[in-house]
Amino acid sequence: MIPVGGQALVEGVMFQGRAESASAIRRKDGSIETFQQPRILVPWVQSLKKIPFLRGVVALYESLKNGSAHMTFASDRYDVDPSEDEATKPEEKKQNILMVVMIAIVGVISYVFGKLIFNVTPALLAAMFQSVPALSGHVIQNLLEGGIKLVLLLSYLYLISLTPLIRRVFQYHGAEHKVINCYESGRPITVDNVRASSRLHYRCGSSFILFTVFVGIGVYMIVPIDPLWVRLVSRIALLPVVIGISFEVLQFTNRFREHRFLSVLGKPGLSLQLLTTREPNDEQIRVAIEAFETWERSELGQPAVQREG
Repeated sequence: MIPVGGQALVEGVMFQGRAESASAIRRKDGSIETFQQPRILVPWVQSLKKIPFLRGVVALYESLKNGSAHMTFASDRYDVDPSEDEATKPEEKKQNILMVVMIAIVGVISYVFGKLIFNVTPALLAAMFQSVPALSGHVIQNLLEGGIKLVLLLSYLYLISLTPLIRRVFQYHGAEHKVINCYESGRPITVDNVRASSRLHYRCGSSFILFTVFVGIGVYMIVPIDPLWVRLVSRIALLPVVIGISFEVLQFTNRFREHRFLSVLGKPGLSLQLLTTREPNDEQIRVAIEAFETWERSELGQPAVQREG
């Protein structure tokens, strides 16, 4: 069985394996459009992925780089009517391409800015309580900072889940998980089988984000909380360390998800996925299956098995 991961898109789903990635989206006329591209495998980068703790940072970079192409495709194509394609003037197409590039640039800047805010803001808020004797200790300050970070994360996810667009993205996220769970269970990938599969998965990026909160509490324990500038700089400087350890924790929980006792380590991440996934409808499941079959055909270098449903 080929390892496969995925990602939810605007009105679609992306899957990627060892060498190929593919996505499918539902266009506004109801048709499904697919997009595929080979993964660019740089030898020395692949060597880094064999090194524990460092491979997590590399995997995150590759995921963002590969995912951005599919997100751009989805953003550019999901609301385009095929009848409008032919009528679009070359000048308008150039403007659309420029707009997509700008959206991608803004997306990258927003991601970096978000990571800075998410790591620095809790530290600043926790530092405001240092004047309270009961909350001034080194351990308590780190626990308080982690608690604030967790509240910010949950609040952010809940608030964005209230918007119709993100709610549908979360449905496609659920469809992605269902397809992967169905595939990994060895069952035929039909609409019925996918629908019956769980929308939660141990290897999900949502679990990874949650682990960075818990791991960060432990890692930042080694750094002084005073002066404040040292505390703030360390939150950014040690971020690769937190990411690397969190990735190993994610892999560990996935490896032992069937273990009687160790499986409990992945439960917090699964609980968070109750926020970041929603039950998809059959139309969304069909899009996810189309994306999977497109990836499978590319990965295996042969036509995908015809499936019912």
